[in-house]
Amino acid sequence: MPYDGGCACGAVRYRLEAEPFDGGYCHCTICRRSAGAPVLAFATVPLDKFVIVEGAPAKRRSSSFGERWFCSGCGTQLAMRVDHQPDTIDFSLASLDDPNVIAPAFHIFTEDRIGWFETADNCPRHASFRPHTRGL
Repeated sequence: MPYDGGCACGAVRYRLEAEPFDGGYCHCTICRRSAGAPVLAFATVPLDKFVIVEGAPAKRRSSSFGERWFCSGCGTQLAMRVDHQPDTIDFSLASLDDPNVIAPAFHIFTEDRIGWFETADNCPRHASFRPHTRGL
């Protein structure tokens, strides 16, 4: 630690100044479309420990409860903030320089999973949010 990450073109760089937690896979339609992938792997850190060290991410309200942070140059999705967890931020594991820092340990929104995509793990699967999701 700290862990560094950023976008594909290098215009936006960030640093995690805390150990990430709650690593998971999200299968929701918004995450899939935002990432351009069949699933989005993410983890969480306290908001004040997600430090932008270069550039400035663009921000877009992507749902009634969330905002996506991404590079306006190359489109890389970097992070997501949700209203019900104002003190934390979820970041894209694939945007880390070393995405092996934390492995996903659960799946959410499997009701939206693409039928031809399945991960080879035994992680718990949840049709929507996990039970006892912070802030809900």
